[in-house]
Amino acid sequence: MLNLPNLLTVCRFLLIPVYITVFESGYMKTSFLVLLAAGLTDVLDGYIARKRKLVTQLGSMLDPLADKSMMITVILSLVFSGMISWEAAVAMFLRDAGMIVGSAIFHFRGKRTVPANAMGKLTTVLYYIAILLIIFQLPYAHVYLWFVIIVSFITSFIYIYQFNSINREKSSLRTKSDKSFHKEL
Repeated sequence: MLNLPNLLTVCRFLLIPVYITVFESGYMKTSFLVLLAAGLTDVLDGYIARKRKLVTQLGSMLDPLADKSMMITVILSLVFSGMISWEAAVAMFLRDAGMIVGSAIFHFRGKRTVPANAMGKLTTVLYYIAILLIIFQLPYAHVYLWFVIIVSFITSFIYIYQFNSINREKSSLRTKSDKSFHKEL
């Protein structure tokens, strides 16, 4: 269902090639503004979805996919330009790719996915700050980036715990209803 929040999420996907074009043209600071525009669509789609009760399963899956896709694009642009180390890029990539693949697998298996939560949003903001520090070549940018990478892995473990909890709860409810059905027979 393509409601307004989901359309904003699609816009975030469309900003990825814009970011690449601007970054590759050497306009680093402008590319950060494109990233901020993508971040703004993220904030808006979440706000509108909750405020107008337009939260959908599709949106719950596409929103983090759009976020992760943009972040992977940014990571690759920063590593290929030599602005961040390969080690940092691999750590960030593994975390984001794992979240994308895991969410997709579980979604298509009929498992409930965990919508973005406060920790996930905080991690995204921290990454934006790290990218700002790196692009503007500010002191301690790389130390801060590693701090954010650690926070992102902690956030991933929280998501995994929440995912297991909601799906265990769903499975438990299904088992209880199956048992009561068999009792009635």
